[in-house]
This record gives sequence, C-alpha cells and structure tokens, in this order.
Amino acid sequence: MSLPKYCFTTLLFLVTMLSVFSASALNLPDRFTTPKPSVSHHLKASLLQQYALWKGTPYDFGGTRRSGIDCSALMQKVFARYISLPRTTHQQKKRGKKVGKHELRIGDLVFFKSSPRVQHVGVYIGDRQFIHASQKAGVTISRLDNPYWAPRYETARRVLQ
Repeated sequence: MSLPKYCFTTLLFLVTMLSVFSASALNLPDRFTTPKPSVSHHLKASLLQQYALWKGTPYDFGGTRRSGIDCSALMQKVFARYISLPRTTHQQKKRGKKVGKHELRIGDLVFFKSSPRVQHVGVYIGDRQFIHASQKAGVTISRLDNPYWAPRYETARRVLQ
C-alpha cells in the first residue's frame, strides 16, 4: 500500500472511530455534552439588562425613579429580582460577606468613600467594571482602576451566593 493511501485509510479509520465514540453516539445526556453557561454569565446578562433600563438616568440624592436615582436605590432596583437590599449605602455595606478586591465576582457590591461622610456603591460586572449612579454621568459603567474611583475604593460585599 502506498504511503498516501495508507495515511488516508488511517485518517478515515480515526474519523470513523471518533464519530462512533462521540457523546451523541453514546446517547449521553446533554449535561455531559453541552457546556452550560455559567451562573456568572447569566448574572452579568441580567445586570446589563438592568443597566440598559436605567442607563443615563440622572443622579438624584434620595431619588428612586427614572427621573432621578441615587446609587443605593439603583442597587435595590438592580438586585430586586434576587434579593431585597436595605435603602442606604451604609446599610448595604453591612450585608453579605466581605470579599477582597482580588476576589471580586460578578454581582458583588463595591463601595467607595468619596469624602469622610459620603459613601458610594456600585455592582461589579467583571473586567474591572461596575455599574453605578454617578453624580456627573447618571447611571453609567465605570472602571475600578479609573483615576477617580481607584483611590476611593473601600471594600466589597458578596450579597449573592
């Protein structure tokens, strides 16, 4: 048998064997053959869906509506599908489990200290980004390493398990 014919025959044999022993040929359930989207993927999609609803809404201290909202009220709205959060940033900072900055997961609340008496909250969405109600831009997405936010980062809390 010539070398090209031998290689073709061997390749054909391997392809046939792979198809015979594939998951579908073995009638395995989908859970063994199809990777499921991760929980964080679904959560991020849900958070971005909420962001799309609130994007650009102006910041209004004490506000809870589309005409104006503050950061803690936005977190209440964004998380309403999953949990009930307290109304203020100070109260929200007491919820869940404290996590380090290097341990952040999608859905973690991130807290900042804007001044000695002013606190700010947002929700982490991965890739060093968070959704929040900014005084300047309204509801927006910012980066944790942004020159304004980076030095003001205080802590994070995991409120979803």
